[in-house]
Amino acid sequence: MSTFTQIYYHIVFSTKNRKPVLLAAQREPLFRYIWGIIKNNKGHVYRINGVEDHLHIFTSLHPTVCLADLVKTIKVSTGQWMKGEGLCPDFSHWQEGYGAFTHSNAEKDALIPYVRRQEEHHKKTTFQDELRKLLVDAGVEYDEQYLV
Repeated sequence: MSTFTQIYYHIVFSTKNRKPVLLAAQREPLFRYIWGIIKNNKGHVYRINGVEDHLHIFTSLHPTVCLADLVKTIKVSTGQWMKGEGLCPDFSHWQEGYGAFTHSNAEKDALIPYVRRQEEHHKKTTFQDELRKLLVDAGVEYDEQYLV
């Protein structure tokens, strides 16, 4: 028998101490770089976007790829690449940890524009409020101290 999966992941992570260092003009090259990492790991990217202090990645993974390993690869590779290229001069590190939420095929069409409209979304909502809502909606227990 073959392996069949259809798991959509919405991955969210922030810059160290949520510093607003991801410059708007430099985000597109960063998103393309992440896209390449995921593609090289047999994944499919539906949308990547973010603002000054955090990123959203909507993707599906090949069943042989571990989510935690992929996120670690993305964070380590992009951190080294941005520093080496001088892409976002004030970037130092990504925050430890990440949020990852699974979604159904029925939710896919709503999640793509949600990720695409992050700049607009964050004119009204803070990252902490957004993350809190994602956690609550997914039924994930969390400690408020880690959202600061």
